[in-house]
Parts: sequence; structure tokens; C-alpha cells
Amino acid sequence: MPKAKNAVASRARRKKMMKHAKGYWGRRSNVWTVAKNAVEKGWCYAYRDRRNKKRTFRRLWIARINAAVRTEGLSYSVFMHKLKLNEIDMNRKVLADLAMNNPAAFKSIVDKVK
Repeated sequence: MPKAKNAVASRARRKKMMKHAKGYWGRRSNVWTVAKNAVEKGWCYAYRDRRNKKRTFRRLWIARINAAVRTEGLSYSVFMHKLKLNEIDMNRKVLADLAMNNPAAFKSIVDKVK
């Protein structure tokens, strides 16, 4: 008698992976081995880039704060140092948002720090 291979579970596992490959181009969407490799590589990129996204947003916020602060006659590093000395706890995301969308409020913070 042949050994049972549990085809139901195997097919379900493959179907789940093929569902993730839906929308890929060419054989990546319908050939099992190619699709499996493409999906696994995609997951690796997704894991990596969830962390990279945090870095790139931080760089963007710093650039925006720096640009706004230089119009007031300070540099970014001096501004952040003075914020810390004056015990103003605002993160870069909020400061960059203020600099872009509410320049008057940002200017008041800079004046308070000076």
C-alpha cells in the first residue's frame, strides 16, 4: 500500500502561496517554483523596507526642519541642542509638520529657543 502524502494540506499550502503571487508578471504568477521564490523574496524586501521607511522619513523630517530653521538664522544641530536645553520635548515628525504647515507656530518655537 502506498504511503499517504496528505495531498489536501500540500495543495492548500501551494494555493496560499499562489494567492500571494497573484498579480506578478509572467511565470512568477502561475508556475509554482518561480512563484514561491518570487513571493519569498518579496517578503524579504518587505521586511527590510519596513525598517528603511523609518530611516527615510527621519531624513526627510531633518531636511525640512533644517530648511525652516536656516531661514531663522540657526542650523539644525544648534536648534535641536537648544530645544533640549530648554526642555522642549517635540519629536522631529511634529517639528517638520509644523515647519511645513504652520510656519507661525514653528517661528514661535524658534523664538522661544533663541
